[in-house]
Amino acid sequence: MTQLADILARRIAKTGPMSLMEFMAECLLHPQHGYYTTRDPFGTGGDFITAPEISQMFGELLGLCLAQSWMDQGCPTPFTLAEIGPGRGTLMADVLRATKAVPNMHAAMQVHLIEASPTLRAVQRDTLTGVDVTWIDEAASLPAHPLWLVANEFFDALPIRQFTRDAQGWRETQVALAGEALTLGLSSPAPIAALDHRLADTKTGDVVEICPAAHPIVTEIAARITTNGGAAIFIDYGDWRSLGDTFQALKAHKSVDPLAQPGLADLTAHVDFEALARAAQTVGAAVSGMVSQGELLGRLGIAHRAHSLAQNLADDALTAHIKAFERLTSPSEMGTLFKAIAIAPTPSLLPPGFAQ
Repeated sequence: MTQLADILARRIAKTGPMSLMEFMAECLLHPQHGYYTTRDPFGTGGDFITAPEISQMFGELLGLCLAQSWMDQGCPTPFTLAEIGPGRGTLMADVLRATKAVPNMHAAMQVHLIEASPTLRAVQRDTLTGVDVTWIDEAASLPAHPLWLVANEFFDALPIRQFTRDAQGWRETQVALAGEALTLGLSSPAPIAALDHRLADTKTGDVVEICPAAHPIVTEIAARITTNGGAAIFIDYGDWRSLGDTFQALKAHKSVDPLAQPGLADLTAHVDFEALARAAQTVGAAVSGMVSQGELLGRLGIAHRAHSLAQNLADDALTAHIKAFERLTSPSEMGTLFKAIAIAPTPSLLPPGFAQ
């Protein structure tokens, strides 16, 4: 049993079962034993690998997409270029390299990284050596300037509440004790106002997940964009509407029991893009349709960029490059599992690749 497992077991023994949301929050962000507060989980030596770590093309294309959006809105000065959940800083490094030649862009921008983990801030500082970066804990601390923001695999790591439809309402997934071991169980059925809109498209036994933490983050970002200008791109694995049990744990690039080693494995759930879109729309932002990662990268010119990079590669390097392209875009890899939406002040100002 990990130290965090012992802490949680003692708490449950004293106060009763905890919600899945509370369990995830403790496992990921506990000050001493949380997954993200104690380690760098990214890359081949970590527990999972994200698109920016697979190929520079991902960040380069998103960077040029943001740059074109900035130009489409009149090249405002100053403006904020931000990433929320920036991992190792690889995506931002690629964005900055790709946009370096865009006239006046770097002189006008202020780079902000929204990152709560001290461990990851240190890694990002090394990755972005020489870049003037401001680190903040939350989106609410962003300056009141036009904002161009990207979030890649951020929302999947936010704690969720999970419910199973019951004839008498909804039963919430909880973490309880079976002897001394942690176990999953269900609460008594009850009406859940936040799920009233799902009564029409679900039946008894269906599982629905909601992410309460996502709404205030999205509305904060969207309100700034609606008021000051800018755009945001959200990329993650998930679908338009939550249905089914997607709660999972990853360790060393393999699925593991999410209760086995609290604090030592990454806990995630699929993102409900409809919920993100609804949140943005509540403050007046325009939201694009959802598009697969493969289709988005195709629209942004990844085939041309891949061909250009391939001209200078050979042997193993060329093979790795081709595999990276396929992993990012292929329907059997990340191409369709990962989705994206964008938000902007009006539909006509949605970034390239997302235009309605």
